[in-house]
Amino acid sequence: MKQRQNIVFFFSDQQRADTLGCNGQPLPVSPRLDQFACGDAVNFANAFTPQPVCGPARAMLQTGLYPTQTGCYRNAVSLPPGQKTLAKYLREAGYRVAYVGKWHLASDEDENHYETVPVPAERRGGYDDYWMAADVLEFTSHGYGGYIFDKDGNKLEFTGYRTDCLTDYAVRYIEEYEDEKPFFLMVSHIEPHHQNDRADYEGPDGSREQFAGFVPPPDLEPGKGDWERFYPDYLGCCHALDRNFGRVVDALKERGIYDDTMVIYGSDHGCHFRTHADEVAEGGYDDYKRNSFEGTIHVPLLIKGAEFEKGKREEKVVSLLDLPKTILSAAGFDTELLELQGRPLQEACNPDWEEAVYIQISESFVGRALRTNRYKYVVHAPDRDPWKESGSPVYKEKYLFDLVNDPLEKVNLVDDGAYEEIKNALKERLVSFGEEAGEAFIVEC
Repeated sequence: MKQRQNIVFFFSDQQRADTLGCNGQPLPVSPRLDQFACGDAVNFANAFTPQPVCGPARAMLQTGLYPTQTGCYRNAVSLPPGQKTLAKYLREAGYRVAYVGKWHLASDEDENHYETVPVPAERRGGYDDYWMAADVLEFTSHGYGGYIFDKDGNKLEFTGYRTDCLTDYAVRYIEEYEDEKPFFLMVSHIEPHHQNDRADYEGPDGSREQFAGFVPPPDLEPGKGDWERFYPDYLGCCHALDRNFGRVVDALKERGIYDDTMVIYGSDHGCHFRTHADEVAEGGYDDYKRNSFEGTIHVPLLIKGAEFEKGKREEKVVSLLDLPKTILSAAGFDTELLELQGRPLQEACNPDWEEAVYIQISESFVGRALRTNRYKYVVHAPDRDPWKESGSPVYKEKYLFDLVNDPLEKVNLVDDGAYEEIKNALKERLVSFGEEAGEAFIVEC
């Protein structure tokens, strides 16, 4: 095995890529992350999620498999207790594993209800060394105040701003870590996700005033959705994440281990602020993320590590599903021997890197999409129940966008005969991606 690094993964929820200054945000929302991106990390400027729903995206990150391969294709489907996970791989390699924050992989719709009680050890995905978490964090807390549980099931209450309080546990872990073994620490925040029970975005006090002069992303149309009301607090949540990311970096530096630690910043999916309600199929639901549009699937991704060039902006298209192999490669594994999806991002600089991300869509409609460096091709199964069915043997074409000439996805080219050859090539790759994910389907015009 190669020399092993400590690994810290700082993870946000429902954060658009364009909330970071290094990705075009004009307001001072992310000074620490921008400093990190420009000085120490690679900024993967074209990173996309393969599943824009909270639970499935987390199942994917913990297993290195597409959500349909684990059965976790929508929320309220728990990760199978016997599933091999990132933590279990890392423990086998001699790592200590720690988890802080939102888990969202233990509860089911009809059984295994751990939304507001401790998650039992067998449903924590192998995070047995340090656990400060709640399965559905928004059920146990709000922007200010709430509780989580430790690994012994003790209830730990907090009164301050949630992002600050959760980061306290992560910083304490770094400060008190004394084992000679390397560690993996995942810090999983819920911000800037909306607070469902209050139908609000709960930024720190003063957010609405601090970010009132925001510049709207061009895909958010005036008068459509709820972004005009909520975007200042949304940015306030992102600013709080930035500040707390800085606290983690500072703790690593104070311990003298920052240079020996891989640090990752990413998010599960973006947010469209209810601007695509017309996408929802019968029986489906979508409020902020469950579709294929750029604001939904484009996520921030910054990585510092031994094999990553400092201060580089990488424009190649990459997938969030590349992260498990990336992490395991940093831990010394030969990832070619692992039966996981994705590719180690240490190899993204190679000239033969394929710029294509396969996306599974659930809950709003049953769909599949292919996002390349220029095109997006989307198919759907309108006769399928998006809550009860994970896929379909037959899909119909829905969208084709030329993202170079139409970055806001306003002109659907799916029926344009001039793009037939391009569309057929994308269709062929989409079907082959499905086969790699254990799916078999055809696409009808």
